[in-house]
Amino acid sequence: MNALYIETVEAFPDTTITLTNGHKYVALESREEVHAQISQFYKDIHILANPHIRGEDHEE
Repeated sequence: MNALYIETVEAFPDTTITLTNGHKYVALESREEVHAQISQFYKDIHILANPHIRGEDHEE
């Protein structure tokens, strides 16, 4: 699943992923694990390379 197309990740208690096209998928992983994987994917492709996007106030 391409994380760029994920619109929401919710727990109902099952983790449900909704894509931008409206399709819904139930994941075995917890909501927190899905968020961690999405965040890691963004870091891997350098979407979160800008510290201001990551929410950091000061660049190192």
